[in-house]
Amino acid sequence: MASIITATVASGLTQSADNSGVLQLASGTGNLVTVPAVTGTAMVSGNMPAFSAYQTTGTALSAGTTTKVVFDTESFDTNSNFDTSTSTFTPTVAGYYQVNACVFVSSTTSAILTILNASNGASRSGGFTNIASQSQAASMASAVMYFNGSTDYVEVQVFSSNALTTLTGQYTHFSASMVRSA
Repeated sequence: MASIITATVASGLTQSADNSGVLQLASGTGNLVTVPAVTGTAMVSGNMPAFSAYQTTGTALSAGTTTKVVFDTESFDTNSNFDTSTSTFTPTVAGYYQVNACVFVSSTTSAILTILNASNGASRSGGFTNIASQSQAASMASAVMYFNGSTDYVEVQVFSSNALTTLTGQYTHFSASMVRSA
């Protein structure tokens, strides 16, 4: 047996039984929401972590080394899971997250730029750009990643074949949002 719970101005909350096996919530104006059958945590928009960050100061990339990119300014952080002091995202809700990063540089020489979404220090996804002489280029990485909700984190690291500095503002950015719970 299932129930339909309706909120009306005249009667307040009312409940009616049916035989569908589905829980539904309805407003007095006829709007109806079906609650999905889930085990564990049912996600609602209020508890799905998301953030977006960018940098106001460029990150110096040394030639031939991997460098962590600094993102010092948040556009938003719905669950306070992004730390600007460490430039890491550590979600506190277990699940699958869409993670995106873009690093933009300007180079007067040719260079190879590889961006990595590093989870717990190990590379999980990446993007690659071969920069022609005297040009600007962006390297991007995007992946769906699983996080355990307690210790898993992600950061952006870049390998550059030449010494470069990332461009700031909207050009170099990092974001993630929860896709679904575990």
